[in-house]
Amino acid sequence: MSNSTPATIEDVARIAEVSIATVSRAIHTPEKVANSTRLKVNQAIAVTGYTTNAMARSLRLGRSNMILVVAPDIGDPNFSNILVGLENEARAHGYGILIGHTQNDAQRGLEYLKFFNSNQAAGLILFTGILPFGHQTMTARLPPSVGVFEPVFNGGIPYVGVDDTEGARKAVDLLLAEGHRKIAFIGDSRTRLAYVRRRMGYDAGLDAAGVPPDLRIVLEGDGTIESGRHAVEQLFMRDTLPTAFMCVNDQTAIGVMVGLEARGYDIPRDFSVTGFDDVPQAVFISPSLTTIRQPRTAIGKHAMALLLELLSDGRPAETEILLRPDLVVRNSVSAPSRQWLKR
Repeated sequence: MSNSTPATIEDVARIAEVSIATVSRAIHTPEKVANSTRLKVNQAIAVTGYTTNAMARSLRLGRSNMILVVAPDIGDPNFSNILVGLENEARAHGYGILIGHTQNDAQRGLEYLKFFNSNQAAGLILFTGILPFGHQTMTARLPPSVGVFEPVFNGGIPYVGVDDTEGARKAVDLLLAEGHRKIAFIGDSRTRLAYVRRRMGYDAGLDAAGVPPDLRIVLEGDGTIESGRHAVEQLFMRDTLPTAFMCVNDQTAIGVMVGLEARGYDIPRDFSVTGFDDVPQAVFISPSLTTIRQPRTAIGKHAMALLLELLSDGRPAETEILLRPDLVVRNSVSAPSRQWLKR
């Protein structure tokens, strides 16, 4: 092919010795094409350098092949890997991705819905955990939508994420196995459903172990490093200290570790700490953080597949897909210190 002329679908069809319609099916619905034919098409695509352009195709067909991904914070360590899964699955089916960064601003979230009124997007992936306030006035109806990472609190839309309850249960079971009984849960929330589910795992683990309510310590939090540090200060002011901290996410856990180390305590000799998510920082802090790993790329892949299913026939086979989390044991957990067992 000429370096100055982009390859076309006709070029691919000619080299693969198939029809243009077959090339289109091999790209957009590969499961409907024989393996041998799909291989020939893929080889022809590699030879020609042909790439599909979702935006151009949207303009040509009069409908959008773009998916809007709305996230409150694209700097969140969880976002990028989930996005990889979303984009890979979208591209495999001829769709492109638009990213709407709300910066935790409700008005921004609402403004992004204009993409649907102007036919620039076909479906919606929500990281926010809530529907944009006032969306009914912005669109005649909510477009096909899937919540990811954070269950949608007020929308009742399909959701793909990790099994938060199972993950939290794995963390609390580890602490119990090490001999901890007085375990604090940091990051309780009434509005963030992922945190609510993690609290459920915490309670279920302690219930199964017969730990009485008076040994349970629960503090609210917003998932930030500062909220973890603030929780430590609250507990010292109350003189109500656990032997272990089970944190709702890694950011909170890092804040707890910062707060404890600022007071001169050693982790895990004096206190054990667990997180949730397994963000990149978890392995680099000292001590490295024991946490629950989310299969983020797989979450993105399944979420996009579910949305494409909605776009295809409007009826998803499942309304909630929960992937299994993994416990990652590092250096922030050990048996409780004798000085705290005597308290």
